[in-house]
Formats: sequence, structure tokens, C-alpha cells
Amino acid sequence: MELGKDALLEQLKKMLLIRNFEIRAEAAYLQGKIGGFFHSYMGQEAVQTSAVCMMGVGQWWITSYRCHALAILLGATPNELMAELFGRSTGNAKGRGGSMHFFTERLLGGFGIVGGQIPIGTGAAFTVKYLKSVPELQDRKNCDVAVTFFGDGAVAQGSFHESLNLAVLWNLPCIYVIENNQWGMGTHVERAISVEPIAEKKAPSFGITGYTFDGMDFFNCYAGFKHVFQETKKTSRPVLVEVITERFRGHSISDPALYRSKEELQTCMARDPLVIMFKTLESAGFITEEHYHAMDKEQKEIVLAALKFADESPWPDPITLEEDVLAP
Repeated sequence: MELGKDALLEQLKKMLLIRNFEIRAEAAYLQGKIGGFFHSYMGQEAVQTSAVCMMGVGQWWITSYRCHALAILLGATPNELMAELFGRSTGNAKGRGGSMHFFTERLLGGFGIVGGQIPIGTGAAFTVKYLKSVPELQDRKNCDVAVTFFGDGAVAQGSFHESLNLAVLWNLPCIYVIENNQWGMGTHVERAISVEPIAEKKAPSFGITGYTFDGMDFFNCYAGFKHVFQETKKTSRPVLVEVITERFRGHSISDPALYRSKEELQTCMARDPLVIMFKTLESAGFITEEHYHAMDKEQKEIVLAALKFADESPWPDPITLEEDVLAP
């Protein structure tokens, strides 16, 4: 509650915007307006919202192909993101990246390869340390940490182990966040990862600390990220975090998630992060149910306007296909 009423309502509004964006974009995909891959962040909104709220947009941020929410949180507009999903020239990456490849000034991209972003986040942390160590570079725009998000399935990748090993050897200020949404595609985490809790078991093997947060609870995540952020700034060493959450959709839009029963899905949706935050703020006297629904409608209208913008935006001119393509 140290954030205060206005700031907390603003975070709830951002979570509602993310939820509405995912719902309407999913509908547009099913209507054939969006092609390629599409990975929804529904159910996980509290994680990245709390992290950005705590650490600020000025850090380096890196994530997986499930990147819609983080782009919104880091300042990308619903218009440019929806246009990117539609493959239009007004999109975030001029219609070339699609759902898995959003960027902002501080978001180094969503990555389509499982674990492919972990070395990138490690390199960003090296940049943070390097810029602070060279006197003539002190005036350059810099930040405190690099924050890298990846799923539980990526923990089994070699890039995870190699990156953490190097980050520890070089004392790099990187916060590695495992978003454990229980399912690596269609395989449950218990069948894929040999230990749990993952961070608390894996971290000691690298000589660093590991933490576990409740990824459905904004307040638990906020408090946890605050501690981790302060620790990383103080020690300039990597930290491994696991947030226990659960996605409300399949791995991607083409996944019917038949490996999970309706009862299991209802159980996890009973802990909807939006409802948890609303109930907490309601009990504090910060919001009423009427206010919540009005806020939700406001965010829905923003997304509907983004859909209209995307649908009316021009397709990229094929002649521009080779622009911005760099080769050695």
C-alpha cells in the first residue's frame, strides 16, 4: 500500500488493458485478421505489471514470445501493437515482426526461440556494468539492471545454464525471472524440470540467491521484486526468481489445452490476478465494483479503437522489404 491509491488504481488499469488487449486480439485472430503465432498473457498480468511498476521503465527488459503485456507496460501504444499483429505498416515493427517480436526503447524484443532471450539479457547486464565502469561513458543513458523473463520450459535449455554461469563469473546485475505458468507447451512442469521450487533449488548451484513469488498476486510480486531489485543494485550480482502463475489459455492460440481438465482450469481461474487485486483495493476502500466495471469498459474502448486503427492501416509496400535489414 506504500504506492498509494492513485498509483495502485493505475496498475489495475494497466492489467485491465492487457486483459482486454489479449481478448480482442484473440478474437481478431479467430476472424482471420491476424496470422502467424499468438501467445496470450491472460492469467499472468500481475507478474510483469508489478515488476515494471517497482523497477521502472528505465531498466533493460527482455522477454519471450509472450510479449504483448511487457510492450504495453513499457509504453508501446495499443494502436501500434494491434497494427503489428495485423501485419500493417503502422505496426510496432512495421508489420514485419508479428506477435512474437515487439520492441520499445527499453524492450530488447520478444524472442521466438525458447530460451533465446536469456543470453541477450545477460549481454544487456554486461552493458550496464561496462557503462558504469568506464569514466568517459558515465554520462550515457544507463540503468541499474537487466530483467529477463522466460518460461519454466526454458530452464531445461543450455542457454539458461550457460548464461547464469557467465553472469555469476562476471558479477552481472541481471534479474532472471522464471514465469512458471505450469505448462511448457503441453508438458506439465513436474514432468520436465527435475527440482522444485525451481529458483530456490537451481540458484545455489550457481552460488546466487533464489526466490519464489506468488505470480497471481500483484502485491506479493511487488514486494518480492522490490527486495530483489535492491539486492541486485547493492551486490551487482545476478538473482534467480520464480513466479508461480498459470496461463488461462493454451500455449498458443492453436493449442486447445486438452491436457488440462475444465475443473483444473476453473480452479486456477478462481485466482484471477485482476480479481485478487480488485478485492484487495476494494477492502481498502480504494475502489467500488461500479468503478471497476467503468475502468474495464474504458480499457475495452481503447482496444476496440486499436482494432479499428489496425484494420484501416495500410499494408507494407513490398518494395520496403529489404529496408533495415543488416548484413555483414
